[in-house]
Order: sequence, then C-alpha cells, then structure tokens
Amino acid sequence: MRVVVPFDAREPKTRLSGVLDGPERSAFARAMLRDVLDAVRSAGGEPAVLATADVDVGVPVTVDERSLTPAINDRLGAADVPLAIVMGDLALAVPDAVERLLDADGPVVLVPGRGGGTNALVVREPAFHVDFHGASFRDHRRIASEAGIDPSVVDSYRLSTDVDEPADLVEVLLHGEGRAAAWLEDEGFELVVNDGRVDVGRD
Repeated sequence: MRVVVPFDAREPKTRLSGVLDGPERSAFARAMLRDVLDAVRSAGGEPAVLATADVDVGVPVTVDERSLTPAINDRLGAADVPLAIVMGDLALAVPDAVERLLDADGPVVLVPGRGGGTNALVVREPAFHVDFHGASFRDHRRIASEAGIDPSVVDSYRLSTDVDEPADLVEVLLHGEGRAAAWLEDEGFELVVNDGRVDVGRD
C-alpha cells in the first residue's frame, strides 16, 4: 500500500524549543522521520514523504508548502485508493504496529493520537476527506459518518504516541528502538526519576 508521510522540513517541532535549538530540532525530526519510513517499509508499505521543503531521506518526496489538510486532501483526490497517511513524528513506530494499520479492514481506518489528534489513517473510500485542525479524531469520525462510512479504529500505543512536547521525550527514551532514541542518547539526554515521576535530563 502507498503510504504518505507528512513532514515539516522548515520549522519542525517548535514546541521542543525549550530543550532543543533549531539545528537540533531539525536533526531530531529527521531521525524520527527515518524511523517511521523504516517501519513502513518493513511492514510492506511504499512510503513517500509530503514535505514543506525538500529533504533527502531515500524515498520520493513531494514538496507542498500548504497546511496539512489541503495538502493531504489533494493527495486523496488525485490518488487511487487505498492510501495510508502516517505522521512523521511517531518515534515509537515499529513494523508490527504499521502492519496492523495497513491490514485493518474497513473503508476508513483511524489511529487516534493523544489529545484528540489523528496520527495515522487508511482511506479506501474516495468520498472521505481529512481535517487535521483541532480535535481531528472526532472530526474524522464525523466526516466518515456524514459520508455513510463506519470507520474502524486501531488502538496502538506505538502509533498513538507522537512527539511534540519535552515530556514526550520520556517515551522515546523508554520505548524507542531506532534513530530517534539513539540521537537523544548521543546528545546527552537521559531519564531522571524525581519523586516517583520520570522526566528527562541532559548532561
């Protein structure tokens, strides 16, 4: 199955600016992207990156400077379904989790993210479109319902965990198996336990 992986190549991961400077955020974001691409390929998918600027990651890249919703909807409108969309910041993604997504039955398959987002989906019904603003998981269920579609949901910790905030780095250090976790460790990040809670520190 073809898999579109969106990626912000211009100003990635701005909410990590408290712990990473601009070049570091760019390097870390690219490490996460490569982890996602590795997982998609190993799961049998055919990944292509949809980026806001050109990036060299060894797969086809389409540059589209628009926001995510119109950029993805154009891909859905121009493509023969099925088409999967997997976000590029899923640093915990592994082949088994992506394979569950790609193999799930249904005209529309959704993976909820924490906080109401949608981290991945499969679209087999051309009447469906995306809306990534706000609580997109709720909105995608509504859009599917209005099109007469009963969406399937894949409940996956590894695909529901996107990395946006400094606290999310804990999950990468605890559970990451790829380049993103290795990059953090190489840059001196480590787990710190304070009063029974786990946080990250940096040497």
